Amino acid sequence: MIWWIVLAAVAALGAIPVGLYFGYDADGFRGQLILGPIRKTLFPQGKKEKETPESDQKPQNKTEHQPTPEKPSPKPPQPPKPKPEEETKRGGSYRDFLPLIRVGLDFLGDMRRKIRVKRLRLHLVLAGDDPCDLAVNYGRALAAVKGLTAQLERVFVIQSRDVNVECDFAADQTRIAGEIDVRITLGRLLALTAVYGIRGLKEYWNLKKKRKGGAENESETS
Repeated sequence: MIWWIVLAAVAALGAIPVGLYFGYDADGFRGQLILGPIRKTLFPQGKKEKETPESDQKPQNKTEHQPTPEKPSPKPPQPPKPKPEEETKRGGSYRDFLPLIRVGLDFLGDMRRKIRVKRLRLHLVLAGDDPCDLAVNYGRALAAVKGLTAQLERVFVIQSRDVNVECDFAADQTRIAGEIDVRITLGRLLALTAVYGIRGLKEYWNLKKKRKGGAENESETS
């Protein structure tokens, strides 16, 4: 009975969603860290207290006599010290780090397949006085937004999407507003971190042994 309770608790913890939220509108950028029902604001931070202006500060009493500090006598010029000869260090081969790079790329590849975009919203309102120029800009912007959305759909699973491009001849400037909510379960994140963390450690120790063996061979030949 206890094992069933433990398994149920582990499954519940693994199903907790973690993620990031980013948004932008007329009020500026905002970002949040998501852990289940808890949201931690990353930015913007709270406003700092205003500093007291100099006019409000109490003036210091300048009538008090302060002793004049004695100027130290100048030191005689000394000859420059000779710089120690810098040892030239040879760089290692980039091929040694290819296994670690492959582990990192595999991790990112599996990560993107596990990530879910819960909400993607992008509203772009183009402004302009000339209808011809605005029409050309509208076509370019629409093609760019559709291309970006298609690339995101190839990489992530988007559950809710709201993308719109409009024109406003009466507006003074182009406006943009958007938000993205990216999620992954805690269990998937921990599993990926454990698997690729172990692989990365193995490749690191292999690289360390290889470089240590090469250094010993060079010392024997010299």
